[in-house]
Amino acid sequence: MPQFNYVSLSKDGRQISGIMASPSRDEAISELRKNGGRPLLLREVGTKKQRMSFKNKVKIKDLVVFSRELSTMISAGVPLPKSLETLAEQAENKYFKEVVSNINHDVESGIALGDAMAKHPKVFSEVYVNMVRAGEAGGILDDIMKRLATQVEKDASIRHKVKGAMAYPLVILSITVLAFFLIMLVIMPKISKIITDLGGPDAQLPIYTRVMIGISGFLQHNIVFILIGVVVAAFLLRRYINTEKGKYRFHSFLLRTPIIGKVISKIVIARFARTFSSLMGAGVSVLDSLEITGKAVGNRVIQKELEGVAKNVRNGQPLGKQLLASQYFPPIVGQMMEVGEETGKIDEILVKVADFYEEEVDTVIEGLASIIEPLMIVVLGSLVGMIAASVMGPIAGLSKQIGD
Repeated sequence: MPQFNYVSLSKDGRQISGIMASPSRDEAISELRKNGGRPLLLREVGTKKQRMSFKNKVKIKDLVVFSRELSTMISAGVPLPKSLETLAEQAENKYFKEVVSNINHDVESGIALGDAMAKHPKVFSEVYVNMVRAGEAGGILDDIMKRLATQVEKDASIRHKVKGAMAYPLVILSITVLAFFLIMLVIMPKISKIITDLGGPDAQLPIYTRVMIGISGFLQHNIVFILIGVVVAAFLLRRYINTEKGKYRFHSFLLRTPIIGKVISKIVIARFARTFSSLMGAGVSVLDSLEITGKAVGNRVIQKELEGVAKNVRNGQPLGKQLLASQYFPPIVGQMMEVGEETGKIDEILVKVADFYEEEVDTVIEGLASIIEPLMIVVLGSLVGMIAASVMGPIAGLSKQIGD
């Protein structure tokens, strides 16, 4: 979404400046006027350059510290503009400092904190913004900021564990692929020449040796076309996955994939339980919570499932019963939701569900890592062994024939 530098005159005659995100220039002007300002200057920021910069990113740690400190300052009775000003001054990340300063300018000009944060979607997610809005409406912004800090930490922790578990297998896989191409393109042609020189063009070679030599020859003559094909295929696949239809099918495929689907399912359920719990605890309605949570779970298939659940809940069906009928949510989630509906403690019960599934994710990821690592080593060892056998066997046989 385009971003605009603006200078506006507030109702009391003060000049306010900042950066805002808006679909177009006209809508940006309309939004400024709607908030009681009179635009004096509006200039689009070079967003393409910004997107290429790695500096324009906010670390999870910065967002967690911001949430906790803002909660503490609000609890202590510090006015919101003064709190934001202080947090902007002490922010180490220059981009985040600029974002918080712009939010402070908007708040000082009369814009609600949630609406001001919504202008920076790269920093504050839709869930974050809606929870802040709910906190402002219910007068419990300090409590909401504490919940947000915890939720951001939990989400970051799960992502970190998944990346950590997959890092070693991906490194081994990359080394295996590079080693294969290096052997096929550099070493195998030389060894093939040695074998041909020793035994002549009509030498009887084992079938696995002939296969390796054939693969080597094919790669040598077609490597450029293969690389171009891989790049084009990867580009087209990524482009297709970025479409709504492609993303839905890709997410559906992931859920059906053995082992990986199990991990993703548990991550999604944990994220659903914690996000829905936080929204309900903030006073957001069940239907709004379902809509926001569906967009936050990170899987289009389950998002569509939650949209259907929300439709049935709107028609008077109990939420717990709908989750029990879902093919993606385990029975325990629906049963716990029914207990929460009966006791009026949905948020407290779902926190326990989230904790349980986050522990399950940890267990599954640890088990997955312990299986994948030796498996990749076996694959790499088998590849090297097969190549060695296809080379050393014929050379030894031909050498023996020559000796005889």
